[in-house]
Amino acid sequence: MARFSSRSLSSLPAGRGTRVAGKKVLVLILAGGKGQRLGVLTHERAKPALTFGGTYRLIDFALSNCMHSGLSDVWVLEEYQLHTLNDHLTNGRPWDLDRTHGGLEVLPPSPDTLTGTLEDAGNADALHANRHLIRSYAPDVVVVLSADHVYTLDYGDVIRHHLQVGADVTMVTTDLPDGEDGRRFGNVAVTRSGRVKRFDYKPDEPRGGQITTEVFVYDAPALLRTLDDLRRDTPAGRGLGDFGHALIPAFVAAKTAHAFPLDGYWLDVGLPGAYLRAHQDLLSGRSVALDTPDWPILSSSIPRMPAWLAGEARVSDSLISYGCRVEGRVTRSVLSPGVTVEAGAVVEDAVILRDATIRAGAHVRRAIVDEEAVIASRVDGGDGVAVIGARAHIAAPISGDMQVEPGRRWRRGSRPTVTGDV
Repeated sequence: MARFSSRSLSSLPAGRGTRVAGKKVLVLILAGGKGQRLGVLTHERAKPALTFGGTYRLIDFALSNCMHSGLSDVWVLEEYQLHTLNDHLTNGRPWDLDRTHGGLEVLPPSPDTLTGTLEDAGNADALHANRHLIRSYAPDVVVVLSADHVYTLDYGDVIRHHLQVGADVTMVTTDLPDGEDGRRFGNVAVTRSGRVKRFDYKPDEPRGGQITTEVFVYDAPALLRTLDDLRRDTPAGRGLGDFGHALIPAFVAAKTAHAFPLDGYWLDVGLPGAYLRAHQDLLSGRSVALDTPDWPILSSSIPRMPAWLAGEARVSDSLISYGCRVEGRVTRSVLSPGVTVEAGAVVEDAVILRDATIRAGAHVRRAIVDEEAVIASRVDGGDGVAVIGARAHIAAPISGDMQVEPGRRWRRGSRPTVTGDV
């Protein structure tokens, strides 16, 4: 289990902590939110706990980047389905964050966001709710990360750049990935010196192709001061919203926001289509390398037997995790641990999560099948992505951009309750 910090904590050891270029650094990983855009995949789990690449979880990217960047003081701010994430974090041991002083700390939801007393509460409110703990820890620099993006990055490089230019906030930016909708992200325009001169949060009409990755490095005093100013100017009962609503625009208006370009692969997997696309990129070699010797993605997992491939099995361009049993055909797909593909079954362009079963004669194409689901018929996402919830039993054909809720038995005549990207 993860180690929890008490909200009644009055002081933290200000003299300890990770230092970069002589400055004390605190990392906050935002692991809250219901991930509603992923539909049935996040009905029963926190989005950062969603499996990726067969044996990893989405939060592994942020935690592994912290470990390889030499940042050992990491707080995970939780909000939704806490147990699904805490079971994975295991005191931070896989990422060398299980320490006597510092290391991984898990902060439970704040009273305001937990009870819903703040309207339009967002990730800026999560920072404000924990401002007293941040002040007690007394960092010079606060690194704020999302827990559901696929990328690798040395945060130390960003911190050193941030200190060199004297910014109040440095936002890591990237070119809009192919096939992505610019309206989903913060859009930026940057001067030749790297200062952010324009910021549009999820605009209806994007004016450029450079976006924020939701990796932010803040000057700690400036962050706390700005949060207090924004809270004071916000009507009672209303939240500060997300970073892009007021916090980042305040720094851009003050001309103290800078950009740090990320040259490598980055993808927000917050939609079923993007989640499937990230796996296709992984299979084609366009994604991050998960097992690079000097920067491996680390994770916590339960050991199982090696995968078993029957003589009649046909597997190509796919990742097959330990504990799988394959007798059918698997093409351009990712199978998580414990998946069974029976003889005569076909899986192509799909992501199958833990302990799901594809019965003999079933055909799964352009689909995401969640844990312990049973597929006994045809599931074809067509031009979209079909998403089958955990423990669902599919006994009749499904086609198109459709989602089936967890635990549901799908028979002939069944009607969908969720369709399309949400």
